[in-house]
Amino acid sequence: MGAALAAPLAFAAPAPASSTGQYTVTALKFTVEAGGRSCTVDADLYRPAGVDAAHPAPAVLSTNGFGGSKSDGGTAAAGKAFAERGYVGLVYSGLGFGKSGCLISLDDPEIDGKAASGLVDFLAGKRAADDGTTVDYVTKDARSDPRVGMIGGSYGGAIQLATAAVDHRVDALVPMITWNDLSYSLDPNNAADRSVPGASKWQWMNGFYLIGEGQPLLVPSLDPSRINSLGCLHFVTRACETIRTLNSGRYPADKTAALQEYARSVSPVSYLSRVKAPTLLIQGQADSLFNLNEAQATYETLRKQGTTAKMIWQSAGHSGGLSGSASGELSLSEGNLETSYVGRRVLAWFDRYLRHDKGADTGPSFAYRQDWVPVDGAGGPNGAYATASKVPALSQKLYLSGDGKLVDNRTKVARGSREYRNWLIPTSHSESSLAGLIGLPDRAPHDTKGTYLDWTSEPLTAPVDVVGAPKATLKVVSPRTEKVQNSGDAADKLVLFAKLYDIAPDGKKTLVHRLVAPVRVPDVTKPFTVSLPGIVHRYETGHKLQFVVAASDDAYVGNRGVKPVTVTSAPEDTGVLRLPVVR
Repeated sequence: MGAALAAPLAFAAPAPASSTGQYTVTALKFTVEAGGRSCTVDADLYRPAGVDAAHPAPAVLSTNGFGGSKSDGGTAAAGKAFAERGYVGLVYSGLGFGKSGCLISLDDPEIDGKAASGLVDFLAGKRAADDGTTVDYVTKDARSDPRVGMIGGSYGGAIQLATAAVDHRVDALVPMITWNDLSYSLDPNNAADRSVPGASKWQWMNGFYLIGEGQPLLVPSLDPSRINSLGCLHFVTRACETIRTLNSGRYPADKTAALQEYARSVSPVSYLSRVKAPTLLIQGQADSLFNLNEAQATYETLRKQGTTAKMIWQSAGHSGGLSGSASGELSLSEGNLETSYVGRRVLAWFDRYLRHDKGADTGPSFAYRQDWVPVDGAGGPNGAYATASKVPALSQKLYLSGDGKLVDNRTKVARGSREYRNWLIPTSHSESSLAGLIGLPDRAPHDTKGTYLDWTSEPLTAPVDVVGAPKATLKVVSPRTEKVQNSGDAADKLVLFAKLYDIAPDGKKTLVHRLVAPVRVPDVTKPFTVSLPGIVHRYETGHKLQFVVAASDDAYVGNRGVKPVTVTSAPEDTGVLRLPVVR
């Protein structure tokens, strides 16, 4: 968004998309001040043919996902794809990655955001690259205000929100598969009371930690500014302390408060109030790292405060899913912007907010991929997406019966009690977290008898489409937990894992996108509500819906000590599962 001026200025019209698709690429370096350090930023400038001071064009800024660099397939492809379409591209390696300097600071707005703001200064013509290169061919809204959008995924998604929070010259954002709150992403507690820490995702967390610490293997001549003498080698110190706390399995009150404070300070949840740029959020349905709930939280916050925002739930995320032109989904590395639903939405977003084409249709407020619709059917890839004015509300209730049934009426609930208990080792498997990210096979999800409880519906008489985050209200009995839950260490509280299966008529069970909801129960003497990860899934006719509460999951840190759990049901007092069903 441009700064208001006392008197209007005349600027040259934006250049049209290059008819030849040709462009030049210039490697640049910038020295920026960020977080009290001087950091070198390694970047590539993409200049479309025909763009000059007399024929300027808007710019698109992009950076890599965690562990990558400006040369990654998707990152470099973003510069290429938008330069071919007439945009000036500036693609760079994020701080601590590739050949850029300084420590990994988790997209901190006061460090990573300030560094990106320095690149916006370059696009504005306010500063030169280290070799003296300047630009005077980016469309401007004011003398020091370039017309610039941002696009990127995961780590390259959160940086957009961080940059827009500290620099209101950014005009349009397209954050893809990124986080809202790292304290939820890495240590999720899906109970309504989020003041209690959750169950850390040890596989995801340590996988990325090792990628960060292994940078010398990827960049042999490491910039000295990328080495931290306090704590771990390549992260800022507070990030190191957070990782150590989560790996310790202990949650004393002082360390927990510090952990949550830091994780949220580098997360959009803490600074979205400062984001004013129109934002198109794209999140993956197959994503156990940053699930759909994170995008929905960001979307609802932006909309509530009056920031223009729309949201798309695509198939592909960190855990795999459909991707690429063969499935009709956007792939920046393939450049299929015009032939994919999400790609066309991105182009329209930039047309509207960067080219100021008021006729550009930016689409509905909310769209989601129906993976049961073939892309080669009527409407092609576009037909696989459904649209709505908002995320569907919770509209159907099912009740947990004492005989293990999931029933649609409270009067059908049978009285009864059932018990499970955890072992000292995990007994349930949802996923090997990094398998989907790197394309490796993973064994099927499973639960061990005696360590979980399930409630199963009757076979469905018609398809049921669930779109959004189901919620469950539960009450459990756990005397061993009750004795120690107020010890001062939240690790003594009960941990459980809620999830939804789809059971086919032949008995085959599918854990939808391998998603689970870890819960550290705030107080086992009181009922509690669980928000499950959002899903988009059709339960077909003849299939059964099964709700499971398990004692453990091997992708997460779980209970400390053995804690037997009893669940009791009666018509007047039982657990309730609520589903966002689209009819």
